[in-house]
Amino acid sequence: MTAGTGESAEGTAVDLSAAPQAAAADVPPELLAQSLRQYLRAWWLQIRSGNSGVLPVVLAIVLVGIVFEIITPEHAFLRPSNLVYIFGLSTVYMVLALAETVVLLLGEIDLSVGAVAMIGGVIAFKLVQQPGPDWPWWAATLAALVICGVIGALQGTLIARLKIPSFVVTLGGFLLFSGVLIVVLGGADGNVTLNTAVANQRVIYDMVQGVIVPVVAWVVLAVVIVGVGAALWLRAAARRRHGLVAPPVGVTAVRIALVAVGGVAVVVICNINRGTLIVSVQGVPWVIPIVLVVLGAWAFLLQRTRFGRYVYAIGGNPEAARRAGVRNAAIRTWAFALCSATAALAGILLGSFFFGQYSTNTADPGQVVLYSVAAAVIGGVSLFGGRGKAVHGILGGLLIGGIAYGVSLLSLGRLAVPLQYILPGVVLIGAVLVDVVSRRGAGSVTRV
Repeated sequence: MTAGTGESAEGTAVDLSAAPQAAAADVPPELLAQSLRQYLRAWWLQIRSGNSGVLPVVLAIVLVGIVFEIITPEHAFLRPSNLVYIFGLSTVYMVLALAETVVLLLGEIDLSVGAVAMIGGVIAFKLVQQPGPDWPWWAATLAALVICGVIGALQGTLIARLKIPSFVVTLGGFLLFSGVLIVVLGGADGNVTLNTAVANQRVIYDMVQGVIVPVVAWVVLAVVIVGVGAALWLRAAARRRHGLVAPPVGVTAVRIALVAVGGVAVVVICNINRGTLIVSVQGVPWVIPIVLVVLGAWAFLLQRTRFGRYVYAIGGNPEAARRAGVRNAAIRTWAFALCSATAALAGILLGSFFFGQYSTNTADPGQVVLYSVAAAVIGGVSLFGGRGKAVHGILGGLLIGGIAYGVSLLSLGRLAVPLQYILPGVVLIGAVLVDVVSRRGAGSVTRV
């Protein structure tokens, strides 16, 4: 036997020298690094092992931005007004991708989120009507989330308890609730509209269409930067003080700097006048902090709670999770319930994006669900379960929205609509291919 090699139980030669690298590739950089340079080396090792994180989708967003800026008439793609519109367009896909992420992490899929989202939006819009129920906007929103959460729990129960494939259950849910949506709206051409002259209804309208006053936006940004920076710094310092693993000081400083730079860039872009000589429109849209709050809630739930750890455990190996004492059926049911509740919020935002009107002619549940699943997978959430983070859905949704709006700016006539499906489809296939290849690569590295 030569140095660096050994023999397995079956008598085949294996490379023992690969073991340290394989083990290091599966360990978070914080556990290996004592400095920023070591952290970057450990991060690069993870990328080489197949765990590329957000890097592919970030590069794709940059590439899409560069290409469309070059080919769009008057190089208009990256104008502040267009960037703000792209974010508003991407909002529904982002939030639905966040909803889909928790289900995909389990190795399942929810094809009903598009229809459930619109059911949630219609419920909220109907409950604030005047004359009519005239519920407070917050109560109507909460009712929509709860009702859709119950819908998700029922679907999750069928999947987890009766072992019916999630594809079948949620496809049936999609068809069922698409029909219910038409009935609730009063027919194929029915609609429900918000009256912006009523303050209570105006709040829901402003979720996407409203903006934060520039001065207030700067004050809020300063508070957020200080709060996030203090939280990151104090948490890392506390972990080091108690002898726990913590990222190097340089890494924490870089993270705080990125939050500050990103926040300043967003506020600067949004505060540029996007209106006309007659009407001035400037300020950060309310939907940006709304999406950030939803992202923060999902990131906390998945990364900092027992529920999140159980979700990853089930997605990685359901049988091992069960033997470890995880109640697989309960976790799956809760995951589908939370998925549908989040979808309801996306549905409310969808109605706000369409200027406070819900109509079967302005939104297609089929397109919405396909884009939401595509956004999550393109962002980096694995279809095979156990791999992905909340931020991946946000980035994937932004990429989908950027492609859709970029195509619309090209004035391609009849080709515009087909390309809005073709380009995301190509990117989706590429994302799945990267996931499959990376998993095989990681498997070949760790087999010793």
